[in-house]
Amino acid sequence: MEPALKILPDVSGEIAGRSLEEWNAAYVKVENYFHALRIRNKPLLGQLTLRVLERAQQRVPREPGRSATEIAAEEMDRIVTDWFAEVLQTSPIGSEQTLSTRGRLALLLADMPGKWQDQFLRPGPWPQEFVESMRESFFRAGPDFQLAKMTPRPLDLGPITTLTNLGKIPYVRMAIVWTGYALLLVLIFWLTHGGFETMKNYFQLLLDWFQQNA
Repeated sequence: MEPALKILPDVSGEIAGRSLEEWNAAYVKVENYFHALRIRNKPLLGQLTLRVLERAQQRVPREPGRSATEIAAEEMDRIVTDWFAEVLQTSPIGSEQTLSTRGRLALLLADMPGKWQDQFLRPGPWPQEFVESMRESFFRAGPDFQLAKMTPRPLDLGPITTLTNLGKIPYVRMAIVWTGYALLLVLIFWLTHGGFETMKNYFQLLLDWFQQNA
């Protein structure tokens, strides 16, 4: 029988030679993994997380060069993969990664979180309907399974596209464009605020001068 999980720190403030912060990070890592599998039952979630950390605590004293989070992640994947092998009657030896990936996908295809959440990581025997659904989903999630893909199409943003494309112009050319734009605005403002009359009077004086000296 595996020893119980040690929760309280020792006199040095550590658990199994590791800091509380390190174990807290490992706990969050494992809990997030189970959340990704849509385990929402709080008591079950806590029980499964502590089960993984219990196995990790047995390993950390023998592996001082590795973090508790890394070891806990390995134990988590090992527990889940071994359970997949039992439910699906498939040997995990030599195919751990494939079994882990296809097994997680089979859980979702079989709607384990919605129908059989209480069966997750439990030892057998399991309900026959659950086993059959898992095995059928496992084969559906085989090597030929592909998620639907949509080819992205460019969006037609109209005038906004022109403004966006300005960002692709080199900085020198961009400065010239904006400087010209600013000068055009200044010219328009000047012409509409008396500048036009000033220009008209100036050209009239030039015309009168030419007529007088013709």
